[in-house]
Amino acid sequence: MIKIAISIWILSTALFALEWSKNIDTAIATAQKEHKNMMVMVEAEYCRWCKKMKGRTLSDERIEKRLENYVIVKVMRNDTSAMKKLPRVEGVPTIFFMKPNKAVIQQVLGYEDVTDFNATLNDVEKKRD
Repeated sequence: MIKIAISIWILSTALFALEWSKNIDTAIATAQKEHKNMMVMVEAEYCRWCKKMKGRTLSDERIEKRLENYVIVKVMRNDTSAMKKLPRVEGVPTIFFMKPNKAVIQQVLGYEDVTDFNATLNDVEKKRD
């Protein structure tokens, strides 16, 4: 029984795993080509809240399902080339929801749990058009 539960968990993780772009230029080009908005997460290696955001909030299958409508990209804060293409970042994690032309729809600074991030997505979706 435990083997079956573990197999289901592994399969569901593979099915719902987000496909992160690691290149801001590629993400922008994809967003423009597919007419999708972007979610850009700025993080740092040392940031425990970034890890919690990815591990708890962004890995929730309800959130992953909603983020299928976005081109998602992660940017390391020490990547100076990528950071020049983004608005000013005050801390990590910072998430920008952006239009394909890089106009910011909304910015999130810090950790949000699933409930709060779901509300953020609701706000973004009201503003995006």
